[in-house]
Amino acid sequence: MSTAEPTVGARVRRVALPAVLMVVTIAGSFGASRNAHDRRPADWIMVVLLVIGAGALYWLRSRPVAVMWVTVVSTLVYMLREYPYGPVIFSFVIAVFTVIRTGHRLAGWLGLVALYAGHVLGRLVLNINQQGVYQVLLVGTCFVVLGFLAELFRGHRERVAAANKTKREAELRRAGEERLRIAQELHDVVAHHISLINVQASTALHLVDRQPEQAAPALAAIKDASKEALVELRSIVGVLRQSDEAAPRQPVAGLDGLDQLISRTSMAGLEVHAIIRGEPRPLPTGLDRAAFRIIQESLTNVVRHAKAKEATVRIQYGEESLVVQVDDDGTALVGPPKDGNGIVGMRERATALGGTLTTTRTPTGSLRVTATLPF
Repeated sequence: MSTAEPTVGARVRRVALPAVLMVVTIAGSFGASRNAHDRRPADWIMVVLLVIGAGALYWLRSRPVAVMWVTVVSTLVYMLREYPYGPVIFSFVIAVFTVIRTGHRLAGWLGLVALYAGHVLGRLVLNINQQGVYQVLLVGTCFVVLGFLAELFRGHRERVAAANKTKREAELRRAGEERLRIAQELHDVVAHHISLINVQASTALHLVDRQPEQAAPALAAIKDASKEALVELRSIVGVLRQSDEAAPRQPVAGLDGLDQLISRTSMAGLEVHAIIRGEPRPLPTGLDRAAFRIIQESLTNVVRHAKAKEATVRIQYGEESLVVQVDDDGTALVGPPKDGNGIVGMRERATALGGTLTTTRTPTGSLRVTATLPF
């Protein structure tokens, strides 16, 4: 039932225009014939022409150009038969206006020229009482004005459509950027916590048989890391929820959580030192989150790949930017560092804020990550 109502409403609206126009043109033409003694009296042919012109508008949306040519012919025949002047032109005006407004510009202007030229030449061929030059020019001017008005509306419609398209593209672009941000958040959270769990699980397996009493701290660390991962994951996924149900939330990750991050990482066997220079101050949310995630991902890479015992996090609060640097004392390597998914994600975070991120080898061969994030 609900699906049939829009169809019925659309049909009613589609019928309303031609039906109303039939009544108006027929009544107006019969009214004009009472005082038009020099014109052909109203007859059944006049009614048929008016019905054809108005009735054709039923198909105006689906076949606008064809409907316009029907109104051109019916209106031209009406005028050449010298029926009384009246609202006969209404059907043609609506049709040609719609044709030009919907983008069929050439067809619309041809319709205007065809009706005007057909009327002028038809009167010459049929030897009908000729109009004065003033009247001919006046009619032509009215047709030109009609065409330009239709062009104005067409231009306005195209501008509105272009603005809506630009708006939709901007919304899609913002949605894509948001999906990328969430994907980065998920990657950083999962990689960090799973790395810590993996290291602690390896330690627990190594100690469970030989020194079971020392396996407890590793298992406790696994519990804490998995709990923290679940909380962060639920917080991030909560952004995607569309229902009114309250999603679990926690404060947005930022440098306020640096001590907790260092504590969790130290439990995985990596001793982390933090050195802060400059005057710490509140940071924009995006910059604060990016700095924290870069440090988190850098430490994750150290735990997973560097075989290091110590790492140093340096944070420099400058006048125009925040500089984050992470070093480790891992295995000496040669050659430029390779960009994995983690480094690519960190670089994208820095670039999104107008900053830079570089990865270099220290004199000892370990990896150094340096991010410059402008305020």
